[in-house]
Amino acid sequence: MSTNDELYQRGLRVIPGGVNSPVRAFRSVGGTPYFVASGSGSRVTDVEGREFIDYVQSYGASILGHAHPVVVDAVRDAAGRGSTFGAPTEGEVRMAEEIVARVPGMEQVRLVSSGTEATMSAIRLARGVTGRDRIVKFEGNYHGHSDALLAAAGSGVAEAVLGTGARPDSGGVTAGAVADTVVHPYNVVPTLDDTVAVVIVEPVAANMGLVPPVDGFLTGLRAECDRVGALLLFDEVITGFRLGVGGATGWSGVTPDLWCFGKVIGGGLPVGAFGASAAVMSSIAPLGPVYQAGTLSGNPLATAAGLAVLSQLDASAYERLVATATALADGLSAAFADAGVAAVVPRVGPLVGLFFLPDTPDASDPRGGVPVDFATVAASVDLGRYPAWFHGMLDHGIALAPGPYEVMFPSLAHTDADVEATLAAARAVAPTL
Repeated sequence: MSTNDELYQRGLRVIPGGVNSPVRAFRSVGGTPYFVASGSGSRVTDVEGREFIDYVQSYGASILGHAHPVVVDAVRDAAGRGSTFGAPTEGEVRMAEEIVARVPGMEQVRLVSSGTEATMSAIRLARGVTGRDRIVKFEGNYHGHSDALLAAAGSGVAEAVLGTGARPDSGGVTAGAVADTVVHPYNVVPTLDDTVAVVIVEPVAANMGLVPPVDGFLTGLRAECDRVGALLLFDEVITGFRLGVGGATGWSGVTPDLWCFGKVIGGGLPVGAFGASAAVMSSIAPLGPVYQAGTLSGNPLATAAGLAVLSQLDASAYERLVATATALADGLSAAFADAGVAAVVPRVGPLVGLFFLPDTPDASDPRGGVPVDFATVAASVDLGRYPAWFHGMLDHGIALAPGPYEVMFPSLAHTDADVEATLAAARAVAPTL
């Protein structure tokens, strides 16, 4: 049996950084990554046999928990019929029908293979529909690693690049690639002009910790886009079908022109999707001039898994998710308060975040240091408390994301006992911070 360190050393020889997505390298928290051997429900087991209550849940993809039998059976059945064909299948039509039926205002959807591919394609579509070039995004919102969107990104970009003292952009991205990308602070409605094709936003920011939209932000974006004829794009790769049956549109009451999805709709397999009205989607090939294609788009294994997941996500499922997240957030807040640790644990629906705050808050700050944008999030991260928190919880059998810009993802598999075990660990770790 290999150890975590042995596998990591082997990985370092053949994989850049030893991992296939940067945050997994533990650079922002230190130490050696644990390598998962298996997962079941709310838990994962590493190659050394250690079991953890897991709040990573593939960064939100596993909303039912790991290896849910409905998903496993669906994938097994689909695999027995063939894993990919390069031809249309019934599963992708059923998946598109299910997504469209759940999202108010969306009439058609194109399936792709990742969230990055979805946002990249949706941006191209917006430019093609409007005949304009400029993109507006918000600092700390992560929309995948396509060149035009790697400007002031959050999530792993902030962890991997900000830590070097550089801007959160990537090497290899030319000035020309981001020349038409304009970045504004989150939670501030920008003034647009008629050169803007699209405003892309995380309706609930979940790649810079958890930062909800302030009152009027999303409605203000809708109004400003309408004023100048720009399109509004909700990046719902995280929030889609996690906040509720209708995603962020149902949650907020604000209807964008374009949507992007991922994670939940793949049931743990690689998937993405972007959608809009039939009129907007008519510009996509083969109907229109905006080209997009993919050999594995609408993959039969991913559509089978995604349909299995969506079949479990009714109103009662979201009530259970919110109840679990509420118990977790309230319990963590109490644990920090009892330990005298300045921290806030925001919750939006089933999403839970964590920000450490200065011991002596700025008396002039009406929000008491609670982050509302990327600058205030980065100030929290700069306090440097997350690594000790992460490792303390890991030592007590609780797996959190190995980076301070991520959120916690309680799943339908997390039980009351799991939450209580998590809070017991928090009560032990918090006084050591």
